[in-house]
Amino acid sequence: MVLNGKLDFKKALVGDGGRFFFLFSFGTLLCIFGMTRDSMPVILSGLWRIAAEPDYLVTDYIEVGGMGAAFVNSGLLVLLFTGILALMKVRVRGISIAAVFIVSGFALFGKNLLNVWFILGGVWLYAKVHGEPFFQYVYIAFFGTSLAPIVSQIMFGIDLPVVVRIALGAAAGLGAGFVLPPLAAALLPVHHGFNLYNMGFTSGMVGTITVSLFKSHGFVVERRMIWSTGNDTLLASLLVVLCVSLITVGFRLNGRSAAGLSPMWRQSGKLIADFVDMFDFPPTMMNMGLNGLIGIAYLLLARCDFNGPTIGGIFTIMGFSAMGKTPRTIVPVMLGTVLGGLTKTWSLTDPVVQLTALFSTTLAPI
Repeated sequence: MVLNGKLDFKKALVGDGGRFFFLFSFGTLLCIFGMTRDSMPVILSGLWRIAAEPDYLVTDYIEVGGMGAAFVNSGLLVLLFTGILALMKVRVRGISIAAVFIVSGFALFGKNLLNVWFILGGVWLYAKVHGEPFFQYVYIAFFGTSLAPIVSQIMFGIDLPVVVRIALGAAAGLGAGFVLPPLAAALLPVHHGFNLYNMGFTSGMVGTITVSLFKSHGFVVERRMIWSTGNDTLLASLLVVLCVSLITVGFRLNGRSAAGLSPMWRQSGKLIADFVDMFDFPPTMMNMGLNGLIGIAYLLLARCDFNGPTIGGIFTIMGFSAMGKTPRTIVPVMLGTVLGGLTKTWSLTDPVVQLTALFSTTLAPI
């Protein structure tokens, strides 16, 4: 194994087959967990409520559709998106894991089996119009599904005839997806790679323009907070088991060694630092598990909630631990949130602050 620089994939300890197995297993486990929480009729009913819910932040799918439906929604999207990568014969790298994990996380509070496809369709149309293969933009499409709530908001959140709402929602999703590829390339130099969620930054710009257009036409999106509580022990236990399993399996696959972690943690993580490419998959698995445990520890120590949005934050941290995040770089950012909580009027237990602590780790390379 190479401890610095690019890894030769022919010498990788875990090949593409093993990495696909990992992603498919992750999605399957999410589905199984969901199916243990509710009966199938309840899950199907919950999936319908999730799909028909206006999804502007913050919409906790555990509260909307039930825990079973929320995790099945997440697991199915993981399986479907991983299947897309497999069908396109895309090599699984750190960016692949980051993309699938961020989909899994936001599938607990915003992405669902209905709204994501319009964004993907828009990116596909862009590739088609420019005569380029879709696989060149597949990760832009995956990360760009952060704009999927626009589709749900228009289809189910405004007072217009059903046919008009569906047509406008579909058009908005396709249009948003279509503009993402050129915008993502144009906006990367703005932050010079210090914001790991470049597509989140890009999508935020598109979302801001969209909301402004809504307001200019008299459609005001009211703030809301759908936030579940009371599931801390169960969900924290699930996350701990997942993270410890990643560390254990990664350690064993790495020859019962932590080799690779030290040079990985010396990296700044600035885009694009693909840890699977640079240090192989087993050390990356250990890094994912360790960073996940740090996120869990923060939520427990700050007495935060374990629900759809916060688990989404943990999954996002874990996913980007394959592409830039290390304990050395995320802890200072999270401590900054704690410092703010000590000196300002808001509390660390406020929902917005809980999410800030987790998602602010996008600035880890700083």
